Amino acid sequence: MFEFIRTHQRLMQFLLLLLILPSFVLVGVSQYESRGSNDGVATVDGRTITQQEWEAAQRRQIEQARAMMGAQFDPKLFDSPEAKQEVLDGLVAERAISAEVARNHLTVGNDTLYKAIQEQTGMKKPDGSFDLEAYKAFLQAQGMSAESFQARISYQMAVQQLAASVQSTAFAPRSVAGRLSDLNDQQREVQEQLFPASNYASQVKVTDAMVKAFYDKNAALFQVPETIKAEYVVLNPEAIEKLVTVSDAEIADAYNKNKARFATPEKRSASQILITAAKDAKPADDAAAKAKAQAILAEVQKAPNDFAKIAKAQSQDPGSAELGGDLGVIEKGLLPAKQVEDAVFQLKEGEVSGLVRSDFGYHIVKLTKLVPASQKPLEEARPEIAAELKKTKMASKYSELAEAFTNTVYEQSDSLKPVADKLGLAIETVEGLTRTPNPALGKPLLNNDKFLKAIFSQDAIANKRNTEAVEVAPSTLVSGRVVEFKPATKRPLAEVDAVIRQRVTQEEAMRLARQAGEARIAAAKASGDATGFGDVKNVSRTMQQPTINPAAAMAVLKADVSKLPAYVGVELPGQGYGVYRIGKVTQPAQADQARRKQEAEAIARAMGNAELYGYVEALKRKAKAKLNVKAADLGAKAAE
Repeated sequence: MFEFIRTHQRLMQFLLLLLILPSFVLVGVSQYESRGSNDGVATVDGRTITQQEWEAAQRRQIEQARAMMGAQFDPKLFDSPEAKQEVLDGLVAERAISAEVARNHLTVGNDTLYKAIQEQTGMKKPDGSFDLEAYKAFLQAQGMSAESFQARISYQMAVQQLAASVQSTAFAPRSVAGRLSDLNDQQREVQEQLFPASNYASQVKVTDAMVKAFYDKNAALFQVPETIKAEYVVLNPEAIEKLVTVSDAEIADAYNKNKARFATPEKRSASQILITAAKDAKPADDAAAKAKAQAILAEVQKAPNDFAKIAKAQSQDPGSAELGGDLGVIEKGLLPAKQVEDAVFQLKEGEVSGLVRSDFGYHIVKLTKLVPASQKPLEEARPEIAAELKKTKMASKYSELAEAFTNTVYEQSDSLKPVADKLGLAIETVEGLTRTPNPALGKPLLNNDKFLKAIFSQDAIANKRNTEAVEVAPSTLVSGRVVEFKPATKRPLAEVDAVIRQRVTQEEAMRLARQAGEARIAAAKASGDATGFGDVKNVSRTMQQPTINPAAAMAVLKADVSKLPAYVGVELPGQGYGVYRIGKVTQPAQADQARRKQEAEAIARAMGNAELYGYVEALKRKAKAKLNVKAADLGAKAAE
């Protein structure tokens, strides 16, 4: 069970992301509805996953990891064939789940959906009501309609319910959870005897033959990698920005064409008191409600500043009464009672209406706040407009210059000067480029794998031609040219002789320490003698700081203790060899029940995840999922 989970841990993580990251899932949902080209990277349920979809999924995964990991983010983790294969496997799993959701018409109710939207967006006013304005702004920022966002959440919830129903079928027997917790609580009394490698160093005699043998056997340790000194030019946003200007006339023109965008519409906030009366109420009931409303209106007219107090005491509207009748900001078309809305937009600030009849009853409306419409002047809007115009011009300019950059470095491939002169770029020089990224170089753009592959190509090295234009970052192209190539060499034996002698001495000393330790174990097993062992120490899996070397503690806890005393020998890197005598195994008198409960829950979750993995694999078979490429080919296809 647990070996299975460890083996499939990365895919399980992807499946969990599938359930909690709607931004990742939903791209797949929209694309699932369309058929891709026939030469896609995979096929699921008769539909193609295209190369472009796989690349987009990989970019999303990288950006999500970058956002989560911050400064610890390492893009190399996502550039291996294994990482790329995992993205493809995840897409295939997602499509198989999507097919099952669609096939079974899995949906959620509107009430559940709206509640989930409120909880996920967290857009609530201080009074707990839904903040419609914030929700609209959120949708606008995402570039989504309310319908598409609701579809996203609905799909996500359907997938979650499907997964939860599968996971809930798994359970962990109490005997299994109890046994694992017993092992976790178990304490082992151990005594330690160390054989430091330094004690045996004087016995080691390193010969020239031993040095030569180590040198020949470990040639890679003494390899000096091939390096390149190169010239390069960069076309990036900083270079483009110098070529782009925005005039006052352009800013004014953009402002005049989009004045509405810089206008703030009038905002009206209102409160109400409602005395309910059904639309088809009996005349007597309607008259009674109207009379009660009329009496309240008279009370309000005498003390208009007590409107909120009167509303809280008298209003029969369950949504606003507790809030003193507050309806918040009113927008046209949103109130269920049009008569109330009309009244709101006829009142002046602080004014109270007469009785307003709607299908719900009799309303008394007060306009609590009026913020007049306003227009942001050109001077205030200027910086924003200028930045947007500049950004648009830069994007257009980059497209224009990127083509010229690419064509020039290719057509005049024997020098970077033509492209530098044509586009006003500086030719820079870098030394010490290696085939693999070298952070110490201090040149992030040049540590790009694609650029290094291009600069170390046979044509670039042998013929000193310009590399192709390589996109090393968004809107950033680089082309390089080899100035000097230094092939890989091996450091001479004489240069590394002292280092090798020290290394061989350490290895031989460790070997002698291990021999002495193994001999001590054999003698102790034969006699049971504990002479030379240290004080008794307790070792358990629950200890945050082991009382002995962590590697030794792990070996002690794994040791067979069916017969005591038991002995374990452990090589301790950099120290020597440790021998450990396990004399007693005990369980604590009182178990930590809270921790045991958490462990049982963790075991149940692990088994549930294993069930989910198996279910997804079955869905993939049901959907006749087929991979059209191998992991090693994914990077090659992306580079084409």
